[in-house]
Amino acid sequence: MNKPLELKLDRLSKTPLTEQIRIGITNAIEKGVLKSGARLPSWLDLAAQLGVSRGTVRIAYERLMDNQLITASRSTGTRVVERPNTVIKEQGIKPSSFMDMYKEFTAGPAIFQMGVPSQENLPIKLFSRIRSYGIHAELGTSISYPDPCGELGLRREIASYLAISRGIACSPFQIIITNGFAGALGLTLKALGIEGEQAWIENPCFPLTRKGLELGKLSIVPVPVDKEGLIVEQGITQAPNAALAIVTPGQQAPLGYTLSLERRLQLLNWASKENAWIIEDDYLSELRLEGRATPALASLDQAGRVIHIGSFSKTLSPSLRLGFIVVPLHLVNQFSEIAVCLSPAPGPAVQLATSEFMKKGHYMRHIRRTKRLYLTQRNELMTQLQARNNSFQLLAGGLSVLINLPQNVDDVSLVRKMVQVGLAPAPLSVWYDINSPQQKGLLLGVAMAPIKHLSRACDQLIEAINIS
Repeated sequence: MNKPLELKLDRLSKTPLTEQIRIGITNAIEKGVLKSGARLPSWLDLAAQLGVSRGTVRIAYERLMDNQLITASRSTGTRVVERPNTVIKEQGIKPSSFMDMYKEFTAGPAIFQMGVPSQENLPIKLFSRIRSYGIHAELGTSISYPDPCGELGLRREIASYLAISRGIACSPFQIIITNGFAGALGLTLKALGIEGEQAWIENPCFPLTRKGLELGKLSIVPVPVDKEGLIVEQGITQAPNAALAIVTPGQQAPLGYTLSLERRLQLLNWASKENAWIIEDDYLSELRLEGRATPALASLDQAGRVIHIGSFSKTLSPSLRLGFIVVPLHLVNQFSEIAVCLSPAPGPAVQLATSEFMKKGHYMRHIRRTKRLYLTQRNELMTQLQARNNSFQLLAGGLSVLINLPQNVDDVSLVRKMVQVGLAPAPLSVWYDINSPQQKGLLLGVAMAPIKHLSRACDQLIEAINIS
């Protein structure tokens, strides 16, 4: 042995001494304390050393031999078996700029962070009680494989909700439950089978969506947006034969513009003519802070070219990892097969809880309260920023307020400095395609801008911008 074997036994523990010895030696082997070929004390010697019976150590050794961790012979004694080196060297993992960006984007919670809902507004006690119901309901069912397309009760509730709030008429069997938006996007790309084809994306757009399309082996075509949303004519000029367009028509991410009716019809006509697909990322659902949310793009689709994706990340919590796809009727079997074999729905408990939450009317009430809270917080944030610097160019869109910055400002470095004081706005530049002009700015998440902390947060924000 390179290092002495130190085993500590807890005689008051409910874990038997034999099992404590087995676990201790197993951990020593896996952590490299006992190397391959290292000699162990005989079970007689170890029993004396630990003050336990010989039979206790002998049984532990036999279990270790059954697990092929040690071997014993008269000539060589008891030794650790030869095994491959399983220690992963950190220096062998190449750094990833995308993963660094993702970790920064999802770090928190912190003031002005985007992409997460306010925890103060979530009825935690109520939802916890309903989640307990979901767990009991899951355990109370017969042991069998759950429906990989999702629990029928939740699919029915979503279909009803979409008909009322988003204008989409669909059957529950057109809805597939997924592991959040990312799971929905991956399933959709696999089902459509469009590897190697061109795909329109909004410029700017959600960085993780752009990366997801790249990983899906699609050729990215950034299409600019203006106050009417995606400039469809520009997309047709750049890539008329693209197989896919992915858009955020309700509230453009991150600028908040709504895709105009004229542009919606242009986009649908293009997709129908070219047999292309449209993915509608309805990431904010009906969380439009002023007025009623516009109907979903899918509500206008007569040709079955729109795949509508929604999630509960912004309305309830991203930790649920719960999303859904509304699949055109003629693609239901195709999507269902992918769900069954490659991308099944998350466990029933969280689905049953969310279904009950919606069925009892809590979800709609929660949405209404949330909109009122976010509108109040957004208005107060705008007021406080303008009071400190009335020359700021501010844009309120979606669930964020954008502060435009001069082009010579490094908004990424600026954000990294702000993290040190508990602020986490998002840099605007990373939302743009790397090969196009990148507007500089700070995106301040409204949901994570509680009024009680707003004055101090705005002071720190202005101080950091002035120093940059």
